[in-house]
Amino acid sequence: MYLNVVGNGTPRQPFSFRNHLWTTLTRSIKTWGVKRFFRSEPGAVMLWVMLSLVLAAGLAPWLYQAGNHLARAAASGDLPAILEWLGAACGRAEFSRFFSRALLLAALLMLPVLFWRIRRVRAASPGRVDSCVRVGWGPALIQIAVGCLIAAGILWALGLWLKGQGAFILKPNPLGFGKLMGKILVPTLVVPPLEEWLIRGVLLGMWLKFARPLAACVGTSLFFAFIHFLKPPDGWVIADPASAFAGFELLGKVLFHFTNPQFFVTDFATLFVGGMILAWARVRTNALWFSIGLHAGWIAGFKAFNQLYQPAERHLWGIGETFSGIFPMVTLSLTAVMCHFVLRRFETERAIG
Repeated sequence: MYLNVVGNGTPRQPFSFRNHLWTTLTRSIKTWGVKRFFRSEPGAVMLWVMLSLVLAAGLAPWLYQAGNHLARAAASGDLPAILEWLGAACGRAEFSRFFSRALLLAALLMLPVLFWRIRRVRAASPGRVDSCVRVGWGPALIQIAVGCLIAAGILWALGLWLKGQGAFILKPNPLGFGKLMGKILVPTLVVPPLEEWLIRGVLLGMWLKFARPLAACVGTSLFFAFIHFLKPPDGWVIADPASAFAGFELLGKVLFHFTNPQFFVTDFATLFVGGMILAWARVRTNALWFSIGLHAGWIAGFKAFNQLYQPAERHLWGIGETFSGIFPMVTLSLTAVMCHFVLRRFETERAIG
């Protein structure tokens, strides 16, 4: 009987095409797929997200302890007014809020690493870099206003229809006009420009260099939806928020939150579709102004409606407690259809200009 041996006398394993194919595939994935991805700009962004999450998990307990210390000092009333206000806010905040602030801080701290890595990637494989076109202030303001009116108008139409169906009622003690405007204007003016610049400007711009527009929009929209749910499911509590591992405990519970299928069908899907509309608007206009307007309109409409109305005892089927579900998805679909026809106008103007 013939025995096949290698040079050192060890019997050679019988050849198996299935084992050989599996070994080849796994080696290819390890040596080509993973390395190639992390040597690309989307891979650099993914590495930035992972490092930011880990750094935020480490920073969150320290921010929590500092916030509690400031809250105790503010309770004595010996601090300046701005610090007393900040201390009171820290005293009311849950640990998840400190984690979200730690994530923003970590993302900013990791930005130099991201930009350094992107420069290395572009130097190794130079190519076309997607960038937004310059738009004059007049057309830019028109795009913001039109996007805001479309998003807020359709959202308010849904809210008023739900009110007519008995799903919402007026609050018994609504805020005064001044406080109401403060609750609405601050997030409306601050959040959309920052998030659109980072997600649809920086991240989507890099993705468009690596992938087709549809794939780039899907990738950034998934990231957009993910960062809006960086909190544990309802009912979960952190045993010891001051512990050095409390941030990692929260991060694990956040990831566990994404194992709920109902969460994906309702809340996550709504944010994902909204992100797709914003991303596609940025691709079609090659600018951020219309996306900023849409984003601002959604925030303004949602904040204003929540300040004036509250859910009724009779909960309407098809609408979630966080304004998600079938009816909000239909509203987003109507918004996408209207934006499709409006964006034709802006595309034509850009082509002529």
